[in-house]
Amino acid sequence: MVRGKEKMRRIDNDTSRQVTFSKRRNGLLKKAFELSVLCDAEVALITFSPRGKLSEFASSRGFGM
Repeated sequence: MVRGKEKMRRIDNDTSRQVTFSKRRNGLLKKAFELSVLCDAEVALITFSPRGKLSEFASSRGFGM
């Protein structure tokens, strides 16, 4: 039996939303790193958590220099 695709909607529970954000952020950072390595590309990623915490990723220290 095939499941139908659920519509995207905001997670109401604050704790669940934060946990989901953290897990998805880690996956996003991994994908950004993979893209930079596999394609020899410079990648920059900036995210803000629901609580306002900043996290960033840059594929090289001298980004753009």
